Amino acid sequence: MTTPSTSHVRNEGFGVTLVAPLVLGSLLNPINSSMIATALAPIGRAFHVGVSETVWLVASLYVTSAVAQPTMGKLADRWGARRVFLLGLAFVLLGGIVGALASSLAVLISVRILLGIGTSAAYPSAMRVLRTHAQRLGRETPRPVLGVLSLAALSSAAVGPTLGGFLTGVAGWRSIFFVNVPLAIAGIVLCLLFVEADEKRAPARDGAAIDWLGLLLFTGAIVAAMVFAMSVKTSPRFWLVPIALLLIVALVLHSRRPGLTEPFLDLRSLAANKALSATYLRFAVTCLLTYVVFYGFAQWMQDALGYSATEAGIATLPLSISAAVASLLGARTTSIRAPLAFSAFGLLVGCGGLLVLGDHSSRWALGAVGIVFGVAQGASAVANQAAVYEQAPAAQIGTASGLQRTAGYLGAVGASSLLGFFYGARATSAGLHALAVTMVVLSALLCAGTLLDPALATAKKSKPSN
Repeated sequence: MTTPSTSHVRNEGFGVTLVAPLVLGSLLNPINSSMIATALAPIGRAFHVGVSETVWLVASLYVTSAVAQPTMGKLADRWGARRVFLLGLAFVLLGGIVGALASSLAVLISVRILLGIGTSAAYPSAMRVLRTHAQRLGRETPRPVLGVLSLAALSSAAVGPTLGGFLTGVAGWRSIFFVNVPLAIAGIVLCLLFVEADEKRAPARDGAAIDWLGLLLFTGAIVAAMVFAMSVKTSPRFWLVPIALLLIVALVLHSRRPGLTEPFLDLRSLAANKALSATYLRFAVTCLLTYVVFYGFAQWMQDALGYSATEAGIATLPLSISAAVASLLGARTTSIRAPLAFSAFGLLVGCGGLLVLGDHSSRWALGAVGIVFGVAQGASAVANQAAVYEQAPAAQIGTASGLQRTAGYLGAVGASSLLGFFYGARATSAGLHALAVTMVVLSALLCAGTLLDPALATAKKSKPSN
């Protein structure tokens, strides 16, 4: 039986004052990723450009985040998480101001890159702060604290389009950039007040730790893959595929050089830590499936069922709400394997549900399928986050957490490619069903991989806090 005194001891040191700035910073990346969706059309009209140009406002942040997450995580491990967290918020503050005053699309794209760098600092830095704080206290980070970070990302991404639409309607598209200003200021103040200062580091040694060539090769491969995925819907640029493959090969050869002690993508460590590598792969596949639903489900409802954007948004609310609830419930579990297996089978059931939807499906059927996907997404988010926390070396938790987010963005790239291939110019029920068959295969492989992963059977289980 847990007494009030023991409960207090276990909760001591992980209160609201510590967690609040970490949560505030961690929600900035997903909310900026999704908030732009409802402002693309007004921005295009303001600068007299089309969809092919405004789409780079989305792509620029995805590409930047995919590269910046592990980079900022490495810096957090070496320079100090609090310093990097504050630096990221300073970038967000600057981006919010410049974005609100932007006079061209090129400036806005540059601002999105700046926001991608700034917002990417928060999550890996937050994970590093929690790990360092737990070591100082001599205990594990409570699972609910990790769950709160996961919930912040899920809920902010879900409400992003709604918030963006509200701000754009009330104050114009510039407000979706300016809203970052008060959020960044609040994060900076809270961090300075309640997050412990970092230990002093040796700057000369830290500067040498950044593998700039590896970073450029990785960036080039991501950009080539992203541009190809974006071109599938219109005019596929197949020539980018060999370029991406060549850059990947070059990155692998570069990363395995004997004289390179700390490569940007540490393939030796990933090969040695098979459990963590499996977690990254599992997270990427999960994100691919959930991003397909997040964007493709609403698009199908608008094109095939004739829903308005508002109606489609309301129809996807069960998915967002169930994901948030599942994330909170998952934070209370002591297992890693059980919620991951539950999530994988949930995705399999949800993908099967897409096969039975059609042009005359009721709103109840749409909501039911959305709830299945939402529960699976929420359960997976917390469990994969906990797996990274348990499997990554303590000294590299920032880098490891950044790579987890990168894996998620790679899943988003794959989702964009699948949607473009199966939907083409317009989403139809036939396209949805063909897409669902592919998703069933992927989710079945995810189920098998989760059940057969030996590392999950022996994963350390952190005790939840009451």
